[in-house]
Amino acid sequence: MTPVVECAKAHRSIRKFTDQPITPDQLDAILQSGIAASSSSLLQAVSVIRVTDPEKRTRLAQLAGNQQYVATAAEFLVFIIDYQRHKTLNPEVQTGFTELTIIGAVDAGIMAQNCMLAAESLGLGGVYIGGLRNNPDGVDDVLELPEGTAVLFGMCLGHPDQNPELKPRLPQQVLVHQDRYQPLDTDAVARYDDVTRAYYAARSGNNKDSGWSEQITTKLAGESRPHMKLYLNRKGLALK
Repeated sequence: MTPVVECAKAHRSIRKFTDQPITPDQLDAILQSGIAASSSSLLQAVSVIRVTDPEKRTRLAQLAGNQQYVATAAEFLVFIIDYQRHKTLNPEVQTGFTELTIIGAVDAGIMAQNCMLAAESLGLGGVYIGGLRNNPDGVDDVLELPEGTAVLFGMCLGHPDQNPELKPRLPQQVLVHQDRYQPLDTDAVARYDDVTRAYYAARSGNNKDSGWSEQITTKLAGESRPHMKLYLNRKGLALK
C-alpha cells in the first residue's frame, strides 16, 4: 500500500495536543491541500476562517459545548458555506436554492478532509468540531459572518499528545453496494456491534457498555439541532 492509503486508514480523532506550534510552512501545505480539493462546477462556495484570537477561541469553545481543545489546539479552522463572495461579484445571483446549500456543504467536507489528511501526513493530528452548530448564531457573532454564509464545523489541529485506539468502522460489506441498493446484512452488523462493544469496554477513557446499533438508534430517536433549518433560511440559504 502507498503511504497515502496507510495514512488515511490510520485516522484517529486527536483531542489532546502538545504546546508545540504548527509551522507556517506546515499550515500553508495543509490549506493549499484543502484549496486543491474538488469543487462542484468550480463554484468554490467555501471559506475557511483561521481563528487565532484567544478570546474568540475561548468563546467558540464554549459555544461548541465547552470543548476546551478548541481554545488550546495549535490551530483552529472554521469551515463555512460562502455565497457572499458570489453576491459581491453580482448581486443578482440566486443562491437560495437548497441544491446550492448542499453543494457548499459537500465541497466543505471534501476540502476539510484534504486538510486533515495533509495534516496527518505531516505527523499532526486533529478533530472535527460539529458542536459549533449547537449555537450557530453565536458563532456568527464571534466571526461576523454575513448573509449568504453559514457555519458548518470547526477543525482543531496540532501535535498529538495522546495515542487513542483506532475506532472500528462498519465493515465494507455493509457500506458498499454493487449495482443496486442491497438489504442490510444484520448478521454483519451484529458482529460489528460485538466489536464496538469490546472497543468501548477496553479503551483508555470514556468507557461504554453498548454496541453501535444501540447507540445510533437511540441518537436518531430524537431531534438533532432542529434550529439549523431556520438558521440557514435566515442566512439566505436553502430557501427553495
